[in-house]
Amino acid sequence: MATSPASPKIKKNMQVLVPIVAGTEPVEACVPIDILRRAGAHVTVASAGDALLVETMYGVKILADALVADCAAASYDLIVLPGGVPGAANLGGCAALEGIVRRHAEKGGLYAAICAAPPLALAPWGLLDGRKATAHPWFVENFPPEVTAVDANVVVDGNVVTSRGPATSTEFALALVEQLYGKEKVEQIAKSMLVRYEAGYSMKELNQAQWQCSGTPKVLLPLANGSEEMEAITIIDALRRANADVVVASVEDGVEVAARYGTRIVADVTLDDVAAAGQTQFDLIIVPGGMPGAETLGGCEKLVALLKRQAEADRPYGAIGAATAHVLQPHGLLVGRKATTCTSMTGLLADDGECENRVVVDGNVITSRGPGTAMEFAVAVVEKLLGRDEARRLAEGLLFLA
Repeated sequence: MATSPASPKIKKNMQVLVPIVAGTEPVEACVPIDILRRAGAHVTVASAGDALLVETMYGVKILADALVADCAAASYDLIVLPGGVPGAANLGGCAALEGIVRRHAEKGGLYAAICAAPPLALAPWGLLDGRKATAHPWFVENFPPEVTAVDANVVVDGNVVTSRGPATSTEFALALVEQLYGKEKVEQIAKSMLVRYEAGYSMKELNQAQWQCSGTPKVLLPLANGSEEMEAITIIDALRRANADVVVASVEDGVEVAARYGTRIVADVTLDDVAAAGQTQFDLIIVPGGMPGAETLGGCEKLVALLKRQAEADRPYGAIGAATAHVLQPHGLLVGRKATTCTSMTGLLADDGECENRVVVDGNVITSRGPGTAMEFAVAVVEKLLGRDEARRLAEGLLFLA
């Protein structure tokens, strides 16, 4: 991380604004929202459009807390702009947002942007003039001469923080936590999330099996209130980048799901809709973790029935974090299989012998540990489902290669 000194005003109730818009990159929005809320910040997710419901890249639908137009009078300690195409340009063209960020910057407030947002939003507003900054490699050439481009995952220059893309979102978010709360808070969060800063992924594979998939893979990802948003959105984003047909299904009464750290995700359908339509066969079922979401998913009879049919047909299924311990283990879906889960729940597995591994594949079952391993997990899933070449293409797009 390239750093120039900043002087943040430390206080307890940090107010953060994260604007989103049609075409925003969902990982780049969700990860800072999740991590900043873990740190204790009050994060307002604001739509830069004219409605609270925002469809971001890869069809991920997020319900914002407010409209940007209604946030002009508020005061913030940090404003964070996610990237994405055309999301970054859409943010850059939002006059109301420009006014908010400009006034914030003139007061010396901390502001940040990732991926395409530094060159397509902050730079056109003149808010990177005379600064060092980074961006996604595809957009660095869009920086004007007044900006010094730096090849680094995260660049801190005074009260401005910039970053490169989806795979650097966690490092970016933790850099923002450091600016607001200090290094001790960063270490606390990074440890609990099992964050690894190095790019790339690996998986421990046992009883190697060829996952069968004909044509476009159809994937079911169930969600419940309390599901871990970083785990869910990272997996959805990555699989849809790989052109999988991902069905996001709420096990709640409606399609709106309040994730563990408050992100309001709008699913494609309810699981009841899936059952009513007779959709019982998927190439893969992946269950995200997070508490109490994992417990709710584990108690959902329709989901458990689908998973048991998946296992009986020898079709792939998996889980991450708490879902391994609270969905797969209690229902006999790990019998004879090695698996991993989050650190606090390893004792719930009948066999915890592989729990030090970040991603474990045993035949047609794949598991992983938590938010800090979600991207590794997603790329490993793509490798098993669609092959190493597709996984490499995906990793390159995410900036996730060593």
